[in-house]
Amino acid sequence: MTRLIAALVLAGAMGLAAPVRADVESTDPIKLTIHDWTGQYVTTHIMGRVLQEMGYNVEYVQADYIAQFAGLEAGDLHVAMEIWETTGKDALNASVATGNTVDLDETGMAAKEEWWYPSYVKEQCPALPDWTALNDCAAVFATAETGDKGRYLAGPVTWGGYDEERVEALGLNYEVVHAGTDAAMFAELESAVQRKAPILLWIYAPHWAPSKYEGEWIEFPTYTDACYQDPAWGTNPDLAYDCGKPFGWIKKVGWAGGEAKWPGAYKAIRNFQIDNATMGQLITRIDLDGETLEDVVEDWIKNNESVWRAWTQ
Repeated sequence: MTRLIAALVLAGAMGLAAPVRADVESTDPIKLTIHDWTGQYVTTHIMGRVLQEMGYNVEYVQADYIAQFAGLEAGDLHVAMEIWETTGKDALNASVATGNTVDLDETGMAAKEEWWYPSYVKEQCPALPDWTALNDCAAVFATAETGDKGRYLAGPVTWGGYDEERVEALGLNYEVVHAGTDAAMFAELESAVQRKAPILLWIYAPHWAPSKYEGEWIEFPTYTDACYQDPAWGTNPDLAYDCGKPFGWIKKVGWAGGEAKWPGAYKAIRNFQIDNATMGQLITRIDLDGETLEDVVEDWIKNNESVWRAWTQ
């Protein structure tokens, strides 16, 4: 994963030029944001390759998942290919409300992100996946790092997700520990599974992990908008976030000015669609099979021309 990130940074610094066609509205580069999980690299680079095939210039820019909205609103960044309802819904809605960004429709993937544990842990905590069992089983998930508190391994802090707020609102005797990177989080999962060690962590789909390993997501009180917005909702009358994360769409978002500057490109971006199964396969090829991002994307472009050509129509 480290080599992959380094390659992406280099590509972003250099920019990637495509042959310019007469019907391209502007030769200025379309800046696509890059984050820190493999699936987002894949969707962004597939879209980038399609835009290049259309004759547009493309530049990949490393950006913070939530903080990127300031750049998108200012027009310094142009398109983000994955905003997950599970973690980015509030930021997306607030940004679109400024009038400086536009919702570019759903990707076709369905998002799920939640606390997850391998099935073998139920031998020590059989009342799982009910969230009310978590405190009774805090010692199972405790480490030297967390003392008498259970340890929850969250994603990188830039992903958001309100896990600290959830712990406080639900009165959970857990400490949220953030992984430094997506790769580090899944390396820790692999190590724990090999040792049959208890682990409670953030797992998301589409991804290879919930397919490769047998496990379950914690069943928190079901999300509603009121849970995040109204402290009076739910089991804790004083605090919001006393529920699980929303499950649902993964959307694209863009700088509003880009619709007029590159209308053909924005049309293709709106039309982009891919499903969970396909994305899971592509992520597996990179993370588990050791193929390069470039090879996987080029192979998809070569073998799915009828799919992506339709996006450009």
